[in-house]
Amino acid sequence: MKSLLKNLFIPAAIVIISILGCGENQDQQKEETTEEAKQSESINLNEFTSMQMKGVEQVSVEVDLDGAVQRLSKAVTFPTISNQDREDFDTKAFTDYHKFLEKAYPNVHKTLKKEVLGDPRPYSLLYTWEGKDPSLEPALFYAHQDVVPVPDDSRDQWKQDPFSGAVVDGYIWGRGVLDDKNQIHAILEAAEMKIKEGWQPSRTIYFVFGQDEEVGGAEGAKVIADVLEERGIERFAYVMDESAPLTPGIFPGIQENTALIGIAQKGFISLELSINGVGGHSSMPPEESNIGIIAKAITKLEAAQFPYRIHPAVRSQYRYMGPELPEEQQPLYAAVAFGKDGEMTDMEKKFIEVMSGNEVTRAMLHTTMAVTIFNAGIKDNVLPPSASAVVNFRPMPGDTPEVIIDHVKKAIDDDRITVKDISASTPATNIAEVGNAAYNMLEKTIRQIWGNDLIVSPFFVVGGSDSKHFQARDFAPDVYTITAIQLENTEEFKGFHGVNERILVEEYGKSIGFFYQIFDNLEELKK
Repeated sequence: MKSLLKNLFIPAAIVIISILGCGENQDQQKEETTEEAKQSESINLNEFTSMQMKGVEQVSVEVDLDGAVQRLSKAVTFPTISNQDREDFDTKAFTDYHKFLEKAYPNVHKTLKKEVLGDPRPYSLLYTWEGKDPSLEPALFYAHQDVVPVPDDSRDQWKQDPFSGAVVDGYIWGRGVLDDKNQIHAILEAAEMKIKEGWQPSRTIYFVFGQDEEVGGAEGAKVIADVLEERGIERFAYVMDESAPLTPGIFPGIQENTALIGIAQKGFISLELSINGVGGHSSMPPEESNIGIIAKAITKLEAAQFPYRIHPAVRSQYRYMGPELPEEQQPLYAAVAFGKDGEMTDMEKKFIEVMSGNEVTRAMLHTTMAVTIFNAGIKDNVLPPSASAVVNFRPMPGDTPEVIIDHVKKAIDDDRITVKDISASTPATNIAEVGNAAYNMLEKTIRQIWGNDLIVSPFFVVGGSDSKHFQARDFAPDVYTITAIQLENTEEFKGFHGVNERILVEEYGKSIGFFYQIFDNLEELKK
């Protein structure tokens, strides 16, 4: 997963408590409290009730866990790494992994149509499981083959070799076992089981396993989304991708086990700011150097932040999470949940004020910008003839590449600097509907496997995954993202892109059961 998940899932609850008791002085605090009290009275808290599904009967799915664990363990040994330098690509790792999948899941490869796609490197996998009723809208399950690199200076911190796939102390260890090969293999294990039982879906089901999610998905997921769109698919009934695993305490203030379902993602664009001029000797410098000009532009840009606003996905998140938090906080959550776009109450302004003071929660409120690369200079006594910087933006809906480029040019106000889009930019996605048949089917499946003693809530994904290439299109208005595996605690997030990535053997069995069950539950969805 591209973003650091241990930071991604620290929603505003971490700072909400301070809203209810902060103030520069007592008089100001009294005025704010009085105003908030008035607004609280205007909110009907009787309507701010729990949105949690009740009374779902659990199911138990019998899985060949020993065999499944061996197959996932072997999968980890293929170093399908995505490096930022796309020429540094291990083709053998991917082709060997594909051959292994064919041997590991023979019934899947006999029954489903397999295509190997991607541009300029074709290593992404598209599987088509033909349904019995072609009139039904298809479903799509997404996961990615690639993993992030393991830095050499971190290898001695691993308790098991990162590409060993070791099964030790009740865990499967290794790079990609959590992000995201567990999802690939849980899907294929469940499909293999279903095919052995003679089962065929009513609607066509697609599996998409990308090759470059960790670097944006332009070679894999985007190409496959283009292909499916060109083939005339009008609408998917259900699309699911990875994001947050089930984790107790993932939402501060709630200790219960929590399943967060991503319903929207921010976009992605990287701009290069560059200048080309005359170099020379450092003993005779100009009044402004190329480095100084770019540095001044970056300073201006960082001072011109995009405005804050409350995204509809954030409102949905607090509509579901708010009623589960302490009663004294609920007026504030209700104000956010029931607020209207384009209007801003004083309570919502206070919410934004506090959230914007935290680097994690701030990202939920506006299009962010981050200076990530600076290139200039070749020698300490030579004036560089050119200088450049790369700024990465994560756009909110409405902030298109054109809007962002215009914002940058106005902020820096310097015609000497060229601004260029150097990324496979993607806009912010649609917002998946919450509470519809597809969302409810997903929540039901989660509860069938992991029980009713957990909180299920939508949330706004400030990072991104490959499904953004689908969700930004008309044929996939509703994309739901969740990594269908249980973590013991938030400490396990350190394995995402870090050291000692691992999952519990027992929980992997439940992941397989989840996909087995969701294939059945898809039958309940209407056309």
